[in-house]
Amino acid sequence: MEIKEEGKFKKLFKRYGVLSLACVFSLALALGIALGIPKTEPVTTSNIEFGLPMTNAVVVKDYADDRLQLNESLNRWEIHLAVDMSSENDAVFSIYDGVVDSVDSNSLDGYIVTINHSDGFVSVYSSLSDNVQVKEGDSVRKGQQIGNASDTATNESKDGAHLHFVLMKDGVEVDPNNYLDLQNK
Repeated sequence: MEIKEEGKFKKLFKRYGVLSLACVFSLALALGIALGIPKTEPVTTSNIEFGLPMTNAVVVKDYADDRLQLNESLNRWEIHLAVDMSSENDAVFSIYDGVVDSVDSNSLDGYIVTINHSDGFVSVYSSLSDNVQVKEGDSVRKGQQIGNASDTATNESKDGAHLHFVLMKDGVEVDPNNYLDLQNK
């Protein structure tokens, strides 16, 4: 009976082969993950401090995207993607610096002013009276009066004179309570 002597490489592979394969596999996996994840640049955001659209206002109807609220004027249940507020002083102010995108009117919403702000924010003020104090393309400052709250919105006529305030971020309605200090008017 003849015993063959194994080569050094074969002997080494038998002894450490599984460990070597595990190391190679781990290294390949780590490189694959590292190269597959895109590099991200740090994001800087400015802290915007919004003002209030009305002084000493009372919230008549709050924002609600998760429950239905009764719209007494239309006699139907609906979500309410705005905050309705009223005040003895019916003056309405821009919540932040921006540019007036549009000034419109229709029978359901009354007079409407839309203002583009920085960081993708847009504020929409409706149920304004016909004495709107800005026009399309105007630059406005935070706290500048843009009009007066009224009862021109027939779709909420039973709520009386009020401001129907919508805040949007990147084209989507957001809860103004998350950005404005509406509880401490």
